[in-house]
Amino acid sequence: MARKKLVRPIAAMARKIREYRALKERPSDSQRYALDYETMTRPYTGKKLPVLAWEDVRRESRLFSLLAGLRFFGVGRLFTRKSWLSEHLEPCYWKITKVKVDYTAENMDHGKAWGILTFKGMQESEVKEVDMVMYHDWRLMPKHKEEELKQFTPVPDTTPSHAAYPPLLRAMILAQRHKEGQTLSKEPVIDLNRNVLLNKDYFRNQEKNIQKGTPV
Repeated sequence: MARKKLVRPIAAMARKIREYRALKERPSDSQRYALDYETMTRPYTGKKLPVLAWEDVRRESRLFSLLAGLRFFGVGRLFTRKSWLSEHLEPCYWKITKVKVDYTAENMDHGKAWGILTFKGMQESEVKEVDMVMYHDWRLMPKHKEEELKQFTPVPDTTPSHAAYPPLLRAMILAQRHKEGQTLSKEPVIDLNRNVLLNKDYFRNQEKNIQKGTPV
C-alpha cells in the first residue's frame, strides 16, 4: 500500500511567505541599473562601467529613455542599435508590440518591452521580450525610413554548409570507420553549421576521443 503523503500546511505557508518576501525585497531594474554619470559607477552594485563604454553612455540612449518620450510608449515604432548599424549592412531592428513600464522609476525610464525582431533582414515570427534594454546604444528609426526597411528583401544565403576534410584527417576518419565496421561509401565532410553546445561535457568527450587514437 502506498504511503500517504504527509501534509504540512504550516511549513507550506512559511515557504510561500519566504518566497513572497524575497520577491518584494528583490531590487527593481531602476535600482540595479541606476548610473552615476559623473563617476560612471552603478550605486547599487558599486561596479564601474568599462572605459570603452563611457562615450556611448554620454551620447546614446537606453531603450526606455526613448520609449518614455513617445506616444503610447513607442508601441508600433521601430528601434535599432548603434552596434547593429556599424556591424551589419542588412536592416536590424525591433518592432515594439507591448511595453510594461516601471512607474516607480524616475522619469519612467525602466521596464520591460516585447516585440518582433528583424535581424539581417530576416523577420522572426514570434513576439519575444526585448533584451539588453539597459544598454546605451538604442536609436529610434525615423518614420520616413520605416517603410523602406519593411520592404527590404533579404539576399539568399549562399554560404556553403559543408567542406572537405584535409587528406590526412580524412584518412584517419576512414580508418576509424573501417575499424568500427562502418560503411565507407559516404564521404566524410565538415559541417560548417555549428549546432553543438560547447560546454564542458563536449570538450571532455573530445579529449577522450583523442586519447583513444585512430589507426592510420
